[in-house]
Amino acid sequence: MNGGSSHAVCAAIRDDIVSGFFPPGARLTEDNLARRYGVSRVPVREALRTLESEGFVTSRRHVGACVAEPTAQDAADLLDIRALLEPLGAARAAQRRTDAHLKVLRGLVRLGQERAQRGQLSELPSLGAWFHETLAQATGSPSLAALLVQLRRKIAWVYAATGHHRAVESWAEHGAIVDAVARGDAERARGLAGLHVERSSAAYQLRQPAGVSSRKHSVNASGDRL
Repeated sequence: MNGGSSHAVCAAIRDDIVSGFFPPGARLTEDNLARRYGVSRVPVREALRTLESEGFVTSRRHVGACVAEPTAQDAADLLDIRALLEPLGAARAAQRRTDAHLKVLRGLVRLGQERAQRGQLSELPSLGAWFHETLAQATGSPSLAALLVQLRRKIAWVYAATGHHRAVESWAEHGAIVDAVARGDAERARGLAGLHVERSSAAYQLRQPAGVSSRKHSVNASGDRL
């Protein structure tokens, strides 16, 4: 990543936090991060500030930057926020999506349904992330899209996927949401997205070990982690 921008460095550090490479509470020094990503300390410093504003990093007196340690309440709040924002996002997408958004969403639903039905489950998380990021972009609101994408990243960080029993059902729900978005039916899209969030909640489980208690919630293993 030589010469990498602060944006690229931020994405790399965030990915390492979400994957668990840097666990909750881990110290993040500029020198070590600069060596790891092959960049100077300047983009690292900027990236850490961005990640702190997003809630992935905290600054401790006499220690410096560390990976944040979300509490059980923080984790539960993420799911509550998802239940509010994703239905809103689907409704906005129904009102503002472009033909290009719709083409990508339909293509992803087709791929997701095919993979789920064939049991090719390893590809579903990335397809699910792409689907939800595209749906977020289709809202036509950069602020809402950024919140939705950041929320899904945090959920992927705090929660682990458990089981694949809802893969086929989940992608069928994705397809129904896209159909409502294609018709411009904002209220149906909102309702279907809310139902999807509710049904997928039973598959979320807090990561172990993690900087949270063992209280359990769900995460849909069909690619609905992000």
